[in-house]
Amino acid sequence: MLMREVDEAVRQDQVGNFAKNYGLPVGIAIAVAIAAFGGFLWWQNQSEAAQEQRSEELVQAMDELDAENLSIADNELTALSEGEDGAAAYAAMLRAGIAIEQDRPADAVELFDRVANNGDLPDELRDIAAIRSVSAQYDDLDPQAVIDRIGPLAQADSPYFGSAGELVAHAYLAQEKPEQAGPLLVSIAQNEDVPQSIRGRTRQLAGLLGFDAIEDVDAALAEITGEDPDAASEGADVELVE
Repeated sequence: MLMREVDEAVRQDQVGNFAKNYGLPVGIAIAVAIAAFGGFLWWQNQSEAAQEQRSEELVQAMDELDAENLSIADNELTALSEGEDGAAAYAAMLRAGIAIEQDRPADAVELFDRVANNGDLPDELRDIAAIRSVSAQYDDLDPQAVIDRIGPLAQADSPYFGSAGELVAHAYLAQEKPEQAGPLLVSIAQNEDVPQSIRGRTRQLAGLLGFDAIEDVDAALAEITGEDPDAASEGADVELVE
């Protein structure tokens, strides 16, 4: 019992010394930690509220676009486009589209380039902005500048192969290089992941250059007429018989 009492007295003395020596710093540290946690919760709440507000403003601006109120939409998107986040990038892209509709290509190029040059954004968004920038100023660009900028996107594994490839092919033609434009046009026309409108244009242009971009005649007829491939084939056979 005496030993237990001694141990208890020692422990109390140690606790007392610890509280005396470190009580104030520990208390301050705990208070700072609690304040920091509370500040984080406040910041998180404010950030979420700001994001919700920006989303609502973006939706409202898009409603104005749907109603073809371009000037009103542009004014509402101006403040939203200032920033480095995704919402600002989408707002800038929308403003660039409005600038093109209002015949202000220089303004559109500036907005597209702002998105394309923002390394914090996803590559997919930056790539489409680069393509739109080149398209908006294509007539004023040197063909080699077009090839240098979006040539890497004119690859079959690129999600923007059709859009980038078509511009690059026209740049090759401007350089009088049909031997490079033709195979690229054929590759675009035969790629089923490319939108039909682009495939149709590139197929026709490839044909004018003497490159055959049609692998399946029946499928090509069906694509043009909008009919079932078998029906298109039967129709073509009947026409030949007649």
